[in-house]
Amino acid sequence: MTRRRATRRRILALSGTAAAAGLAGCSERIDDVTNGSDDSNGESSDEQTASALSEGVPSLETEYNSREEYADPGESFDDFEDVEPWEVIEGEGEADEDHVFAGDQSLKLNSDGEDNILVERDVDDEDFTDQDISFAVRTTTPDNITINVHLVDRLGDEKIYSLREITYREPDVGWFRSSPGVFEETEIEPDLGQLDRIELHVLHSMDEAEVWIDDMRTHDTPDQGYVILCWDDGSTDYYETASPLHDEYEFSTVQAPVPRWTEEGRDGIMSVSQLQERQDEGDQIVVHGTHSPLHEIEDEDDLEARLGGDKNWFIEHGFEGANYIVYPHNSYDQTSLEYITDYHYCGGFNQAGNVNTTGVYGFDPLALPRTIGHDLDIATRCIDLVEKHNQCSILNFHTFEADNTMDEDDYEELLEYIDDSDVEVITFDELWEMRTSVHFDN
Repeated sequence: MTRRRATRRRILALSGTAAAAGLAGCSERIDDVTNGSDDSNGESSDEQTASALSEGVPSLETEYNSREEYADPGESFDDFEDVEPWEVIEGEGEADEDHVFAGDQSLKLNSDGEDNILVERDVDDEDFTDQDISFAVRTTTPDNITINVHLVDRLGDEKIYSLREITYREPDVGWFRSSPGVFEETEIEPDLGQLDRIELHVLHSMDEAEVWIDDMRTHDTPDQGYVILCWDDGSTDYYETASPLHDEYEFSTVQAPVPRWTEEGRDGIMSVSQLQERQDEGDQIVVHGTHSPLHEIEDEDDLEARLGGDKNWFIEHGFEGANYIVYPHNSYDQTSLEYITDYHYCGGFNQAGNVNTTGVYGFDPLALPRTIGHDLDIATRCIDLVEKHNQCSILNFHTFEADNTMDEDDYEELLEYIDDSDVEVITFDELWEMRTSVHFDN
């Protein structure tokens, strides 16, 4: 079917309906931390970049589709128009012309469940010093799957980039670009100017795995590492306990409140005035919206009304971060992503209980990864890795009483650790400004 962007008038009329929808509680799954679980020529215009970073409260609809505008950042490394250089070590791999992100074909990888998947190719003429990697990926088996990229030098030392989680639900999220952060490396650092090969590993714990890879690209790393502290649901626990700590360290936070919970004056939830106060102190208030899964909405008109109505609440209350979104329950699919681009420029997430970081210049604008902030050791490891490799960690919290959030003492220790590290605490605005500053090579 042909999809039309909704008009502002129609969305405003339907916003009350979206706000009145039934809501479920916030539920996050903490993963087992041992789990291996068309080119567009040119560059983005200054005018378009400014539309996402404009001062004040944004407009209801976006001026452009950020996923299309920033689909091919950096420089092309492998377009998979020839898959012969890739040798299949485990599982199965072949060219596929039916599922393509760019060009005429992609690399399809399969496993029957008995093995993981491993393919590799020689890269002895490539220099990956101060470079990150991104690739387009699609899978029909998204739950319990991890995709790793190994850069292996001539002595066998390696650096491993890892997309730890895609989604733990069934819906097909379609093609998206991943720029996974470094998960680990060997004790002896690899010589990235003297590489031997690049390996693609698909780790899973399912009866089968089916993955497509396309359009692998490289990106310069920034000059330092970054961290975003993201608090969901707008709890008074954050307002009363965490925010004074943030003010002490002069750290701004991304907050994603649930409008209905705020409007109801629900116990333990911040009021509009408290959220506005935190915005005045430097926090960025972004859209979380009606707190039920996006992928469960079957009627596309209802989906469009929901997204527009949710964003409109944030606009009406003067929240300047309304161009950004945190998906309720981390729920999204291919259809919802198509509509989300009408209202938001950046957000996500692919969420994991282990280190799940991202490169700065190559991620899909609406499929960012983040790490559940339930464990101090994992969170500090995120900080160490993004500090060393100049990448970005998005750490997620809810309330100190929840299993998915470390306790207050650990959180205070985390903030002190960040303050002592050579990383910068940023909001979506700073991350988006860096992401949209990249140039394209075609």
